Amino acid sequence: MANVLTTGALLSAPTKKPSFFARLLRAYAESNQRRADRVAEEYINTHGLQKLSDDAERHISHLLVKAGR
Repeated sequence: MANVLTTGALLSAPTKKPSFFARLLRAYAESNQRRADRVAEEYINTHGLQKLSDDAERHISHLLVKAGR
């Protein structure tokens, strides 16, 4: 057991491939994150903001909820 831990053989062992559902869920979550990033970036660029205020965060959240419907 000590040999496996010290040589790093355990880290190079092949890992089990995630299930189709897990990969689909990950792709869906990543897609949603990219969409949210685009909405936030567009809002910040449109309004010429230098830093994010509470009001700006509230508007971005409203846009994300509205876009998700």
